[in-house]
Amino acid sequence: MKIFTAEQIRKCDEFTISDEPVSSIQLMERAAQSCVDWIYENCKNHRNFTIFCGSGNNGGDGFAIAKMLYLKGFDVDVFVDPKAKYSNDANVNFKELKEVSGVLIKSFKDVESYRFDSRTVIIDALFGTGLSRELEGDYKQLVNDLNSKNNVRISIDVPSGLFTDVISDENSTIFKADYTLSFQFWKKSFLHPETGKYTGKVVILDINLSEEYISNTSTPDFVIDDKIVESIFKPRNEFSHKGTYGKVTIAAGSYGKVGAAILATKSALKTGTGLTFTLAPKCGYEILQTSCPEAMFIQGGENYIDQFDIDETSVCGIGPGLGTDSETEKSLLKFLKQYPKSLLLDADALNIISKDEKNLKLIPKKSIITPHPKEFERLFGATKNSFERVELARKKANELQIYIVLKDHHTQIITPEGNVFYNIAGNSGLAKGGSGDILTGIITSFLAQGYSEENAAIFGVWFHGKAAEFASEKYSKESMLPTDVINEFGNVFEELNKNTSIKL
Repeated sequence: MKIFTAEQIRKCDEFTISDEPVSSIQLMERAAQSCVDWIYENCKNHRNFTIFCGSGNNGGDGFAIAKMLYLKGFDVDVFVDPKAKYSNDANVNFKELKEVSGVLIKSFKDVESYRFDSRTVIIDALFGTGLSRELEGDYKQLVNDLNSKNNVRISIDVPSGLFTDVISDENSTIFKADYTLSFQFWKKSFLHPETGKYTGKVVILDINLSEEYISNTSTPDFVIDDKIVESIFKPRNEFSHKGTYGKVTIAAGSYGKVGAAILATKSALKTGTGLTFTLAPKCGYEILQTSCPEAMFIQGGENYIDQFDIDETSVCGIGPGLGTDSETEKSLLKFLKQYPKSLLLDADALNIISKDEKNLKLIPKKSIITPHPKEFERLFGATKNSFERVELARKKANELQIYIVLKDHHTQIITPEGNVFYNIAGNSGLAKGGSGDILTGIITSFLAQGYSEENAAIFGVWFHGKAAEFASEKYSKESMLPTDVINEFGNVFEELNKNTSIKL
């Protein structure tokens, strides 16, 4: 799914209106109806709705939603600024709402004396994607008041006070939603930690905006959705053998950190690689052979790896639990100077490289690196926020001609061309040591199976997140372990195969 800017979204609306054709008020009604349909299905235990409407088209959505909810039998109160001058479409819906005798229209100032009971839902329709400045004055006070309530809070399209494309000031007043019902597209601000914390659960509602405009309009930003995943996934060929699915070498582990090597190796095995080797120190031999009998062991040292003897026909994933011993560092840098193919670098491999800026040039072209934010900072320098971090990642991915998998709540895959793919699969259960080791094994396995570097990174990150969703359903986000995530790989493949199978 493409991520469009606020300006592109506005043009998409205009194109839809002229091309379909549909009137702007009809498009507003369509958007409102999609919200009401979702609310009706998901808020059946609530009877009372308070809707706060601004003067623009977001407020017009709110007026239409109020009328529709009332006609479905809900109690609805609408709050407005009595001095507001409405946009044309908002004014049409406001006039229609005033004809509905059962809906009470109140002033924002009436909030102070209004009784919010436990079954009242607050709906924010104050400001949409067109907002260009911080909230102030009465609107700031109103949003602060609403944020202090313990009621369920729903934002229409965008939480009021949140910018669509850029980071908000740290001290900004922003409506804190439990749910954001957004039209057609994810917005960039939903996907970054500083701003995404205001959206709650994001629900994307399809309002049938012009497919022609969406298809023909370019953007460097994307959300990894089912359509992208299904276009990447290669179902297993029945007429195949182990050589069909490539050879992986996981170079990982050191004394006390052999578990990282096991997690990466198991992940490579469980995601379908044909042959798997683990290059590790001798101290990990017995546990690796016991835990991962399907993988072949290559000794690379005694208590840490001091020699990277890797077959060039193998695809390499290097870093989990590697340690940063001076001999490991020396051997790794020597290996990188000689290795001609793309590979995956993670964890301590990145920490070794980050010791000298010159080492960045040793990363083979088209390689994939998978830093978390601190590792990224060590490699490329500090940034003020995650928005700046992504822009720096674009620059460095282009300069070095590599793929950067920037791990975060919504992990970003940045390509050498400057495209960014945001992952929305997964959950906070992955916020545990070992989760990154699993990702190393997954992506390296997909590389070995013939996926391009871009597709292996995109598919691998999504696959990792999807398995975590299955694991959290069984064990909870708090109790799930990285090994639980690995054990769900089969269920992810099963779902993928069902979705891509030929329907008879």
